[in-house]
Amino acid sequence: HPQVASIGMTEARAREEGYDVKIGKFPYTASGKARAIGAREGMVKLVFDKKYGELLGAHIIGEEATELIAELGMAKALEATPVELGKTIHAHPTLSEMIMEAALSADNEAIHI
Repeated sequence: HPQVASIGMTEARAREEGYDVKIGKFPYTASGKARAIGAREGMVKLVFDKKYGELLGAHIIGEEATELIAELGMAKALEATPVELGKTIHAHPTLSEMIMEAALSADNEAIHI
C-alpha cells in the first residue's frame, strides 16, 4: 500500500473556488532515486494559481510521501511559485528532486521528463 500525503486544495477544489490553475506532475518512474530503491509507482502533483503562481495544493502518492510533504507545507505557507520551487536546491539523486521536477513541469521545464 503506497503512502499518501496531501496539503491544500485539490485541482478540482481550486477550480470550484474560481482559480485558474496550472498543474505540475512528476512520476516516480522518472526519478533515478525512486527507481534505485524499487519505488516505481507513484506521483507528485502540484496545483498552482495561474495568475499569481502561488502553490495552492500538493499531493503525493508513493514511497516516503509522508516525509516529502513537509517541504510542500512550507512552500504553501510561503506562497511559493513553480520558479521558486524549481530553483530550490535538491540534491541528486534524492526523492525530493521529484518536487523540483513537478514544479518545473508546471511551466514545461522539467529536466528528467
